[in-house]
Amino acid sequence: QKWKQLSRLQRSVILFLFAFLAVCGVISYTSMGEAWKSLTNKSVEDQRTEQEIPGVKLANPAVLPAPQKADTNHGDYPELSPQKQPNPPHVRRGPPNLQIKAPWRDTRLKTRHSTIRAVEEPVQTDKGEKTEKSIISWRGAVIEPDQSTEPPSSKIKEPEKPSSVEAEDQKEPVPINERQLAVIEAFRHAWRGYKDFAWGHDELKPLSKSYSEWFGLGLTLIDALDTMWILGLKEEFEEARKWVANDLVFDKNVDVNLFESTIRILGGLLSTYHLSGDSLFLEKAKDIGNRLMPAFKTPSKIPYSDVNIGRGTAHPPRWTSDSTVAEVTSIQLEFRELSRLTGDDKFQKAVDEVMKHVHTLSGKNDGLVPMFINTNSGQFTHLGVYTLGARADSYYEYLLKQWIQGGKKENELLEDYMRAIEGVKKHLLQRSAPRKLTFVGELAHGHFSAKMDHLVCFLPGTLALGAHNGLDADHMKLAEALIETCYQMYAQVETGLSPEIVHFNLHAQKGHKDVEIKPADRHNLLRPETVESLFYMYRFTGDKKYQDWGWEILQNFNKYTRVPTGGYTSINNVQNPSNPEPRDKMESFFLGETLKYMFLLFSEDIDLINLDKYVFNTEAHPLPIWAPA
Repeated sequence: QKWKQLSRLQRSVILFLFAFLAVCGVISYTSMGEAWKSLTNKSVEDQRTEQEIPGVKLANPAVLPAPQKADTNHGDYPELSPQKQPNPPHVRRGPPNLQIKAPWRDTRLKTRHSTIRAVEEPVQTDKGEKTEKSIISWRGAVIEPDQSTEPPSSKIKEPEKPSSVEAEDQKEPVPINERQLAVIEAFRHAWRGYKDFAWGHDELKPLSKSYSEWFGLGLTLIDALDTMWILGLKEEFEEARKWVANDLVFDKNVDVNLFESTIRILGGLLSTYHLSGDSLFLEKAKDIGNRLMPAFKTPSKIPYSDVNIGRGTAHPPRWTSDSTVAEVTSIQLEFRELSRLTGDDKFQKAVDEVMKHVHTLSGKNDGLVPMFINTNSGQFTHLGVYTLGARADSYYEYLLKQWIQGGKKENELLEDYMRAIEGVKKHLLQRSAPRKLTFVGELAHGHFSAKMDHLVCFLPGTLALGAHNGLDADHMKLAEALIETCYQMYAQVETGLSPEIVHFNLHAQKGHKDVEIKPADRHNLLRPETVESLFYMYRFTGDKKYQDWGWEILQNFNKYTRVPTGGYTSINNVQNPSNPEPRDKMESFFLGETLKYMFLLFSEDIDLINLDKYVFNTEAHPLPIWAPA
């Protein structure tokens, strides 16, 4: 009994002495065995109360420390508890695909002046769940991939809840380089102009230090949210988040364009929700998504172009009952994802019905579609005109991206995409003179036009994305040829900036380049399509020339479109370096797309928006791929 009253340390010392005396023959092994039995047969209570011996470590310690109680202050982006609270902190864990949570306090984002470090932290799990390990990346975000995400079923279900999933091994963090720092500086300069002169309004007019309104919904701010997150601009993101929380109201008597509000507002909110995990953005996405649904109340189920989000009414443009094909077939990624997140299948049903209807329509030319579709009859109109430019472009883009988003299971989408690319090769591809640049022209009632919109420069990136996902290798060869052409649309122009539209020479003429520009087409709107394709090409090939081409473009944007007091401006004349004729407008997509793709192009980190886990909508807002193929 006295022996059991001794402390663990005291008994261990005595046992050591017994062993020593036994070895020396002073006492018997039997006496030592009784002492050992008394030491090891402790009661449960003894085990709970005994203190560990100082300095002694277990032979096999746990791989991870035990989960700690949630810290109430994890830096600028604390995690929310499930309960609603007055003035709650603003970030929650996101949905169970590629969750990227906000940084912990000790996570550091360092530039060229210091080393960037990755920090591992234990994750607080729900009661009864297994403790998992999450990795905080160099972007200061916890990445938790979930390979089991599925598209919504036909049944309405409860909104999706976050799940605890095991993080993939994280490679060494990749530091931000000089060119990425230049993009961050450009973004901050543009944001400063917006903040100073156009805060909460749609678009900045940097020269007049004012703003313009389209929908009155803060388009530039919403378009730029995920860009700020990706660039690591926490302070700017935080102030924008506060505006969304306090000032973004959709209950207003205003007509919005279904397509533009879907790709910019709904897409931007969904993407920011996935990256930040902040449920505020999902709630706002659900609100605008529901308010856009009246557009689908047409005789044909082909949606109207315009919706009054306050009154719940929709209508076509005043001059026609047609919608453009690109607009009605380039809202699917966003509405499908909204169904997956909310469990309400009405969003996906509406947009899937559009795609199934277009799939069956006559009037196509080897997979190429006309530019207009009637909302009453559901039939193509203005037949015989085929382009990959305005009014048709993103139809082709979204065929491939929906197929990827859904886990490569929807074969009709893939069939339509493959047929369309063959149609492009057959009817729209030509080569210019003198440099024999491959370009995509237009077809009007059997007559070929050597006209190519800058918008068509989305195609090299889309082709490369398809090839990366297992489609024909010749798609990548065509992508390489077309991105060279898109680069030449910049390089052969006096300012080094592409016009909105070019015409290619089909026959060599003395003193003429491949590219001809008409006076009405020589404006530049700070568009992203070429930089977008450069990003895809570099990501899939590793060829540094694509980064160099993008760097040239960024430098020329800085040279000819940057406004000293803040912001960048569209210009009217890319052929006049001495006076490019600024237009006094900074499109929202300059922050939402152009600078985002620039930053990603210059990154050496393939896991910074991994293209096997995310698919970009046509406004450069990344949405998660639902399931592996």
